[in-house]
Amino acid sequence: MVPARRAAGGHRGPGVVEVGVGTMAPRVAVVPAGPGAGRRNLLGLVVLVGWLAYTRFFWNLQALHATLPRCPFLIVSGHPCPLCGGTRSFAYLWRGDLGRSLALYPLGPLLFAATVAAVLALALALLTRRDLRIRVPEPWVRPALVGLGAVMAVSWGLKLTVLPN
Repeated sequence: MVPARRAAGGHRGPGVVEVGVGTMAPRVAVVPAGPGAGRRNLLGLVVLVGWLAYTRFFWNLQALHATLPRCPFLIVSGHPCPLCGGTRSFAYLWRGDLGRSLALYPLGPLLFAATVAAVLALALALLTRRDLRIRVPEPWVRPALVGLGAVMAVSWGLKLTVLPN
């Protein structure tokens, strides 16, 4: 890791820290919060905490018939969409059932961990009046999008063929 690299443009502003590996690798920068960053971070935090709370109490809400409606893609086509099973995957993780979580949505545990990390990062950003910026060099954008698409395609293929819906 290369801490305290110069920010974009070669200038290191007050309180700007960039962390990354190598010169062309994606970097995470901690910068002073600009206009609107606090509102954006608060909105993201509220949405993610709300989602985590919903999935935490999903089974109780389901017993009361108070859950969100089923996936429209599933209703229309009879097949799960690429994200089907995500809610129940998170709900099973709250119960500690990794096997069922993976069976319902293979990316569920990874997305759950990313959601918890995002909540912590957003809360820290709000408390310190800072902002996080992810800087992805142009040569990395296309391979990252192709890789993400491939992972989603494999996950969806597993849902359509072997995993339960």
